[in-house]
Amino acid sequence: MEYIKNLELEKLEKKIEELGEPAFRARQIFKWLYQKNVSAFSEMTDIPKKFRAILDNTFHIDSLKLLEEITSSDGSVKFLFGTRDHYVIESVWIPDPPRYTLCVSSQVGCAMDCAFCATAKLGLKRNLDPGEIVDQICLARRSQVIRNKITNLVFMGMGEPLANFENLIAAIGIITQNLGLQFSSRRITVSTAGLVPKLEKLGEMGLQVNLAVSLNATTDETRNFLMPINKKYPLKELIKACREFPLPKRKRITFEYILIEGVNDSLEDAKRLVNILKGQRAKVNLIPFNPHPGTKFRRPEEEKILRFQKVLFENNMTAIIRDSRGEDIGAACGQLGLSYLMKNKEVSKHGASGTGF
Repeated sequence: MEYIKNLELEKLEKKIEELGEPAFRARQIFKWLYQKNVSAFSEMTDIPKKFRAILDNTFHIDSLKLLEEITSSDGSVKFLFGTRDHYVIESVWIPDPPRYTLCVSSQVGCAMDCAFCATAKLGLKRNLDPGEIVDQICLARRSQVIRNKITNLVFMGMGEPLANFENLIAAIGIITQNLGLQFSSRRITVSTAGLVPKLEKLGEMGLQVNLAVSLNATTDETRNFLMPINKKYPLKELIKACREFPLPKRKRITFEYILIEGVNDSLEDAKRLVNILKGQRAKVNLIPFNPHPGTKFRRPEEEKILRFQKVLFENNMTAIIRDSRGEDIGAACGQLGLSYLMKNKEVSKHGASGTGF
């Protein structure tokens, strides 16, 4: 059976017509799936009972299963979701009223192998389907803790979103659909480690989503060490692609910069960052490194973080120090995947295999 949330509206309309019903049934189903967030076809009361039975034998609704929901002392919530093939992915909800942001995963694991990121330890297991991307939002909305409060979506969870380009775009289509999840593209941010051709393709599509670039270094030597993707698409190419990325008026690209003690946190780094981004409509998020088990990296002293920020301020740049959220539950930046590692060992130990829940 097929997972219905993999289908954008137009594809679902065709599928419904193939099943002998008029296309408008697809629009009814979309409303039930995404606006009323039902988990069973039996709840779709304006669909004929006979056709509901056909839908039940044709489609699955939820493509993920909520395994665990963990609340941090700071109010952040981490969701652990199980896939049909027994992998575990993670999403994080961050309350910062009036913004309530859900960080969404796009892959199981990640192939980017960034030195500072726990998810890199997993390697890439597979891409998530559109329905698995969308379902993170649907299942999180059912949480009694967050009570449907999600105002912003950020593709900064597990995985490199632009490496799963087609499925990401299909999911965004459902997320922004008027009959779907009804998110404005202005409230969606796509992050990338620097896949230049896909970044350019995203710009050509004119989706108007926000762009965040994980920069983290000011020289190719340091970025090659921290982010191996830089060997393929070095800083010069990445910054050129950012300068050419079509931005709506008053929009800026966000550059994420994880500050790591003794690696990329010097005054020289700060000055080079100013030069690199000169003339670019940019905002810099300075993120002090979040240590996780097995890492040798350390967070810089507070004085050094503030000094780095001051250099950017003095050059009229917007630079925000992002406080870590959810550190106590392994949900802070760069920590996703730790619980997956533990969960996957447990699954392997019990010999789980096959597909489906």
